Amino acid sequence: MKDIKIYDGKCVLVTGGAGCIGSNLSRRLGEAGAHVIILDNLSSSYEWNIPMMENIEFVKGDILDDEILKRVYKERPDYVFHLAAHFANQNSVDHPEEDLLVNGLGTLKVLEYAQLIGVERFIYSSSGCGVYGLDSKIPFKEDDISISLHTPYQVTKLLGELYTNYFHNLYDLPIVNARFFNVYGPGEVPGKYRNVIPNFFYWAMNNQPLPITGDGTETRDWTFVDDIINGLIAMGARKKAIGEAINLGSGEEHQVIEMATIINELTGNKAGIVYKPRREWDAKTRLLSSIEKAKKLLDYKPKTTFREGLEKTYQWFKENWELIQKSAEF
Repeated sequence: MKDIKIYDGKCVLVTGGAGCIGSNLSRRLGEAGAHVIILDNLSSSYEWNIPMMENIEFVKGDILDDEILKRVYKERPDYVFHLAAHFANQNSVDHPEEDLLVNGLGTLKVLEYAQLIGVERFIYSSSGCGVYGLDSKIPFKEDDISISLHTPYQVTKLLGELYTNYFHNLYDLPIVNARFFNVYGPGEVPGKYRNVIPNFFYWAMNNQPLPITGDGTETRDWTFVDDIINGLIAMGARKKAIGEAINLGSGEEHQVIEMATIINELTGNKAGIVYKPRREWDAKTRLLSSIEKAKKLLDYKPKTTFREGLEKTYQWFKENWELIQKSAEF
């Protein structure tokens, strides 16, 4: 992948770098010769998940802390990948003020320091599952966002895009808004507010039935983390991406019941599936991204099939099972 070569010898700040996307991105950048600074408060991630490499520096701290931000920006990063967030929908419903602080004020602070030092590129992690509403047409295209949203997380992810666009329009900050769709893969530890796939693997490996909220025919655009990383790296490298919002998804939809069945099959879980009422905020029965813009601007081509991604995730779970069991918080 030719895009990765531009990061050799560069300084890259990855906020939220201990999470699934951040840890995999940091490893790829480190292998390319970048000096990577991971800033993470470990509120929903774990230090054991951070790649142990000489050119990867870990700073434990919060994006709301100006002293911490001054410390990491003192190294004058060339690129910023802003992945830190108060995650995700149910967590934001339960804690809306914290969600606004982290995803709103936190993003604003990270942008302010990036503008002051003049970074080469600022890539913001938005949510394709968030900024498109019930009034958006399937498959979701970048110009069809909604302001009729259902959770504080969706609201603040859109707010983050508005802030990045403001900094681009007023200060000419070279930003890109990456709209992720249902990212999964190695590196995501299960927990109360985590995504469904790591939680299902955790319950299946503990021989528990998998709880489906709804009837199982709901679809999601699950995207393997390696494909997301390829898209992010291209966003930092391609000039055509500057100022744009770009979907990063698989471009395919799979039913929840299909996902649960495969996980039970892979793990040998005989406990089956149980059905529960759909959550009040979970109004979208289908999620599907249009990735035509990503193909055009980034040469983005998802390479991992859904089953292959689940198999790789299961392998990571088996290799790290003892640590995962100690870390998972429900």
